[in-house]
Amino acid sequence: MAKIKEKTVWFCSQCGASSPKWEGKCPACGAWNSMVEERVKAGPSRTPSPVSRGKSKPVAISDIEVQSEPRIKMPSGELNRVLGGGLVPGSLVLLGGEPGIGKSTLVLQNLLAIKSKTILYVSGEESTTQLKLRADRIGRGSDNCFIVCETSLETIFEHIEAVNPGIVVIDSIQTIASDILDSTAGSVGQVRECAAQLLKYAKESGVPVFLIGHITKEGSLAGPKVLEHIVDAVIQFEGDRQYMYRLLRAIKNRFGSTSELGIYEMGHRGLREVTNPSEMLLSHIDGQPLSGIAIGVTIEGARPLLVEAQALVSTAAYGTPQRSVTGFDGKRMNMLLAVLEKRVGFKLAQKDVFLNIAGGLKVSDPALDLAVVSAILSSNVDTALDRTTAFAGEIGLSGEVRPVTRIEQRIAEAQKLGMETIVVPRHNLKGTDLSRYSIRIVEVAKVEEAFRQLFT
Repeated sequence: MAKIKEKTVWFCSQCGASSPKWEGKCPACGAWNSMVEERVKAGPSRTPSPVSRGKSKPVAISDIEVQSEPRIKMPSGELNRVLGGGLVPGSLVLLGGEPGIGKSTLVLQNLLAIKSKTILYVSGEESTTQLKLRADRIGRGSDNCFIVCETSLETIFEHIEAVNPGIVVIDSIQTIASDILDSTAGSVGQVRECAAQLLKYAKESGVPVFLIGHITKEGSLAGPKVLEHIVDAVIQFEGDRQYMYRLLRAIKNRFGSTSELGIYEMGHRGLREVTNPSEMLLSHIDGQPLSGIAIGVTIEGARPLLVEAQALVSTAAYGTPQRSVTGFDGKRMNMLLAVLEKRVGFKLAQKDVFLNIAGGLKVSDPALDLAVVSAILSSNVDTALDRTTAFAGEIGLSGEVRPVTRIEQRIAEAQKLGMETIVVPRHNLKGTDLSRYSIRIVEVAKVEEAFRQLFT
């Protein structure tokens, strides 16, 4: 029997390019210190999948018949929105997130509610008993969901051929290994090879495949960067584990928009959809209104949200003023403080400034500038703002309030949530019919105009 030859190849963990020797800089993508060593076998180049259509041949684009395949509707409306209307047959979807954030709970909760298709759930991390306990905690049972604990790609394909599922879930892709490669599970070559074979199976059979993946401490998906190019959709499940809210957003989607956002609330019986996130992000304070709180209207994806910006301005106790920010860009807050000192005349250089976006949400929309500035000014003069006033506007370095996108959606959301006044940039509503809004619209051109409107 001929001995199988082995060789060592260096792969780039960023782009997947190979090299026969180690190089400090990847010759393909230019990344530094990204080459990792792997041992590969000189064996068959591909793993046989359960479905094979034989050789392909070129077809004229005019001769291709488009079949209207309906999307598979998931039980969760938020997941359907992020996927672009449902799960596309034959698609490969990668769901990433931090450990313990609820990835497996989200997938299992949806699959157990699907009664029309056979589900094969492949677990490489948890035992069948652990998954059964999780299903009991969620409170759902299913006779068409089959669980198998396996980490060999060849054995998984054997189970797929035996069960003939309608949906396949791999939890997680970093634990699966193929016998073709001699490297360990989770390495660059194994992740790339297993994902490529699962993609081949999904396209040939028309069965959608869910891949669950981990993320690194930097917040990117673990494994080679080429993994994100192989799959059809990359969905990120994020949130602070100290809070009970989770955000589901699409990083890449070949079958829909990447601007959609899904919001869930984690409870002891699983994940619950949040249909009105604006009420979730606003804290309801009874009694006397407090200073340093302003309501901003932001856009997360294609969904308008009302968020609460909380600020605290106090005299620096230790000489050096502190700048602490949670949920907002710290550098942008420093820029806004410089604008207030230069253009409005507030001396904030010797004061501590603390800023927080309530609800654990991280906001990068520049339209929240006006709400942040209003909260800081309110805390500085210790005067509470009207709780029925909302803000939407970007602030420039010269102190002007710049127009923002989708202003009509923002006004409609503020009106729906019971706001009586909204402060917006001047000329942002040029040519818009304002008679259909019952909310009072105040237009300002500079920060000092907004200050006079609020505190005089």
